[in-house]
Amino acid sequence: MGMLSLPGFLSCGKKKDFNLTNEKDAHSSDSDENSERGNWSNKGDYLLSMVGYAVGLGNVWRFPYLTYQNGGGAFLIPYTLMLALAGLPLFFMECSLGQFASLGPVSIWRILPLFQGVGITMVIISTFVTIYYNVIIAYALYYLFASFQKVLPWSDCFSWADEFCSKTRIVSDCNATLHGEIIHANYSVITSNNLTCINGTINYKPVQFPSEQYWNKVALQRSSGLDETGRIVWYLALCLLLSWMIVGAALFKGIKSSGKVVYFTALFPYVILLILLVRGATLEGALDGIEYYIGRQSNITKLMEAEVWKDAATQIFYSLSVAWGGLVALSSYNKFHNNCYSDAILVCVTNCATSIFAGFAIFSILGHMAFVSERPVSEVVDSGFDLAFVAYPEALSKLPVSPLWSFLFFFMLLLLGLDSQFATIETLTTTIQDIYPKVMKKLRIPITLGLCALLFFLGLICVTQAGIYWVNLIDHFCAGWGILIAAVLEIIGIIYIYGGNRFIEDIEMMIGKKSRLFWLWWRMCWFFITPVLLMAILVWSLITFSRPSYGSVLYPTWGTAVGWCMIIFCVIWIPIVAIVKIVKAEGNLVQRIVSCCRPAANWGPYLECHRGERYSHIVDPKKKKEHEIPTVSASVY
Repeated sequence: MGMLSLPGFLSCGKKKDFNLTNEKDAHSSDSDENSERGNWSNKGDYLLSMVGYAVGLGNVWRFPYLTYQNGGGAFLIPYTLMLALAGLPLFFMECSLGQFASLGPVSIWRILPLFQGVGITMVIISTFVTIYYNVIIAYALYYLFASFQKVLPWSDCFSWADEFCSKTRIVSDCNATLHGEIIHANYSVITSNNLTCINGTINYKPVQFPSEQYWNKVALQRSSGLDETGRIVWYLALCLLLSWMIVGAALFKGIKSSGKVVYFTALFPYVILLILLVRGATLEGALDGIEYYIGRQSNITKLMEAEVWKDAATQIFYSLSVAWGGLVALSSYNKFHNNCYSDAILVCVTNCATSIFAGFAIFSILGHMAFVSERPVSEVVDSGFDLAFVAYPEALSKLPVSPLWSFLFFFMLLLLGLDSQFATIETLTTTIQDIYPKVMKKLRIPITLGLCALLFFLGLICVTQAGIYWVNLIDHFCAGWGILIAAVLEIIGIIYIYGGNRFIEDIEMMIGKKSRLFWLWWRMCWFFITPVLLMAILVWSLITFSRPSYGSVLYPTWGTAVGWCMIIFCVIWIPIVAIVKIVKAEGNLVQRIVSCCRPAANWGPYLECHRGERYSHIVDPKKKKEHEIPTVSASVY
């Protein structure tokens, strides 16, 4: 038989079929379109990984509180608008970008070499965040293990408590009527004279509920401030080690293993939320809690306050995990013609629906807690750490069979945290793979496990007695402005420098030609609305900056300085890389800047068979030899 030429076939990544050495990368399989980087085994792996990444702890411990605080059900109006105007456009952009070039958050900036520092900023911020995020998972693990007791250890003031610990509020003094005159006296005097306090005049002693003291004194062994580091809390360190072992085990084969784990970690939290909602809805006082959440009559006048719109935009922005690099990394393993448009809408809607659904589960049980403790719901509602590790555990401790409900809640927090963590670590390993593909191909498992070990040791400062202050400090600085700066530069670079219309043509190469009407909304958002909103949030955040604090504890000046150093270290790479690129370019200054604002020579779809006429002139010199096998003898079949 004659010779058979197969250049198109090989350029689509199927050259492994002819690899006589049978060398195989755990990250890819024979069925993958891109045999060098690998692809998701199926669409479900990708969608659940994206849902797991986007749906995190903030959906449970921040959104319900914001809704209650900002006018109840009326808050859903700005929230939905911000989803459409800021969240979804950025989400769709990043998914399309990663899928088009099959590259991670740093290498993707072949599209605009001058802005490659933006990708580096995203990866560094993700590194900082993954250090403290796994510490929060360690907290959830600790409480999960503590729930395996007949009586929850935070259900009462046990031996670890001090004199300020009390399960009920203690009246200090009040006004009462004696012989027709109003007097003010200690409560003991009022009761000894058989008098009754006048409504609205009662003052309570400053007490702490058992769950609050357990969180500070037992779980954290919290010191007085950032100045007092103290010792490593050994059981939190072990929980942190276990959480990193779980992450390493799930990611040792990259997306091939994590894509299967997320079927459980992404879906089971919905089962637990449903169980908590059904249980909560059957409790006395649940309706009061839900009415506080949505509102008997939503306060529409709240929509006149700028703070409400800022909260809605900020929550959408952080909830969808845009500008962290993770969306680009996860989408880079898609097949080229995957419909990233429908994926983006599905994941965004799922994320927002989860937030709303979680609010009902949270507030129904908080309403019952308020009923049992005879307090208004507003006094038991909280957000963040105080909701997850103080208010909600306190509420759960008042239920029959409380260890079961406590186990389910903290197991849910664990799963919500883990699948977000999987995607963040995958972002880091994808970056390494794009820079050192041959090394990653041979040493994926040791590199992944080594990365987890390194991040574990870096996180030990967060499980000292001052650990919670470090967690709060990193969150306050790194997870705030850095991400906003990266997002603003990302959309400006791609839409205004690379070209929004050019980017739309790239997307159409993947999902097919669309009408001008279809793109009208996306053009409005990408070219004007979304960048303006992001700039407004960034400026607002800078104007309203306040010195970081944890509860009533203010950070020392050096602590604030460390926070500024962290954020500067994250964003400094944007100008540094831009300067390096300009210096290395040829020509005068203007020519150098212009050349750095053009896509690199190897920018385009990863596989040559997808490049079409628009990118047919581009050949990656690193892959040229690998893809050039001019003829293949038919005898190999």
